[in-house]
Amino acid sequence: MPRRGSILQTRTHWLLLGLALLCSLVLFLYLLECAPQTDGNASLPGVIGENYGKEYYQALLQEQEEHYQTRATSLKRQIAQLKQELQEMSEKMRSLQERKNVGANGIGYQGHKEQAPSDLLEFLHSQIDKAEVSIGAKLPSEYGVIPFESFTLMKVYQLEMGLTRHPEEKPVRKDKRDELVEVIEAGLEVINNPDEDDEQEDEDGPLGEKLIFNENDFIEGYYRTERDKGTQYELFFKKADLMEYRHVTLFRPFGPLMKVKSEMIDITRSIINIIVPLAERTEAFVQFMQNFRDVCIHQDKRIHLTVVYFGKEGLSKVKSILESVTSESNFHNYTLVSLNEEFNRGRGLNVGARAWDKGEVLMFFCDVDIYFSAEFLNSCRLNAEPGKKVFYPVVFSLYNPAIVYANQNAPPPVEQQLVHKKDSGFWRDFGFGMTCQYRSDFLTIGGFDMEVKGWGGEDVHLYRKYLHGDLMVIRTPVPGLFHLWHEKHCADELTPEQYRMCIQSKAMNEASHSHMGMLVFREEIETHLRKQAYRTNSEAAG
Repeated sequence: MPRRGSILQTRTHWLLLGLALLCSLVLFLYLLECAPQTDGNASLPGVIGENYGKEYYQALLQEQEEHYQTRATSLKRQIAQLKQELQEMSEKMRSLQERKNVGANGIGYQGHKEQAPSDLLEFLHSQIDKAEVSIGAKLPSEYGVIPFESFTLMKVYQLEMGLTRHPEEKPVRKDKRDELVEVIEAGLEVINNPDEDDEQEDEDGPLGEKLIFNENDFIEGYYRTERDKGTQYELFFKKADLMEYRHVTLFRPFGPLMKVKSEMIDITRSIINIIVPLAERTEAFVQFMQNFRDVCIHQDKRIHLTVVYFGKEGLSKVKSILESVTSESNFHNYTLVSLNEEFNRGRGLNVGARAWDKGEVLMFFCDVDIYFSAEFLNSCRLNAEPGKKVFYPVVFSLYNPAIVYANQNAPPPVEQQLVHKKDSGFWRDFGFGMTCQYRSDFLTIGGFDMEVKGWGGEDVHLYRKYLHGDLMVIRTPVPGLFHLWHEKHCADELTPEQYRMCIQSKAMNEASHSHMGMLVFREEIETHLRKQAYRTNSEAAG
């Protein structure tokens, strides 16, 4: 028994010793696995306080290489696409030039062949080089500066806004809105996909991802147009959580002049039917007929006059004026339509247009306080075409002569008041009452809206009808068309909207900004003059 016990004790001792050695070996292997690497990879960059194995960095390098290969492939594809588009544009330009040289009708732009570069891209770069984009131009004075207009995502701020426009406006016109959207998108493309020569450093977001700009990061922009070179855009972008701005300069160069069509227009037999709605205001009609006699009867001689008179009062006077002109000038091309009802301009023009029963005719809708020249009548003929174009000239509206010529004993004759000066009048760009259009187009579009009663509104409705149709609307200032000043009365029967329009028109027609300011501060000015006079007298007496 003692022998067997000793043997068991010995076996237990060796078993414990083996377990201890096994634990030591496992601990040694664990420490060896967790020990820092000493093969040189510890010097590679990584997260502070940590070291990575060789396989980690090989995977990282492979990932970066794949990223740049994908980026290079994308850029090559974009470059190839741009080259193809440029080649197509060059071929189109070459085709148009060859067609022009073969025998296009009429005369084209002289010198086009010599001035157009053989390569379109070279020409576009030459336009940028000639423009004042990178280097300032030497100007003789401040009047030679081409000003910029500024814009944001929502508004455009105009320096040359004119009298009737606001200094800020929303870009509601489709071409202007589309232009600015396109420019902002192009600026974002430049920032988000920079070229190697761009002077900007790649920035990462807070989580290490690539920083991408969007339209909400657009802060402001400026643009100006040199009419013979192109349009320059300066764009500024900024992330809300960053201090730096991104600045992008773009330029839209103009291409060479290209002929669209060449035609001859014969207006020698074109008769204009001048339609005038009228109620009372016989004195103004006398002045109108004096201008009509000088321009239409003695000079143009291709005119028919249609007067639509509302009411009975003053009708006999109008008849006698027309008969007097007939006897003096042997003029019989007129029609007098009498309507025993309340004045409605749209109704009168509708009736006047339908009173003509000799087929197609060019009509000029005119008011009794309008003064026009023979040159304007030709402009009316040249800018209206049946089924194609209607003409909406911008009238130059004269201010109250009693204010404009307050420093004179009496205002000069009307003919001497017809000047385009800031203090004498303004372009009535909000008025659409004077228009030249053919009778067939007027009837096709449905004429005036008879639901509009009283002052104003009917001409805007007609204008909008043409804008919504297929005809081209020619809208431009015309120097030979004047609106003579007359006192306005805004009736209580008008709707609130019509009354507001009437009051605004009344205020606009009275005087220029400076003259209105003199009226507003008249008491202050008179007080100043009295003080000056008193001071002068006191010094003289002393």
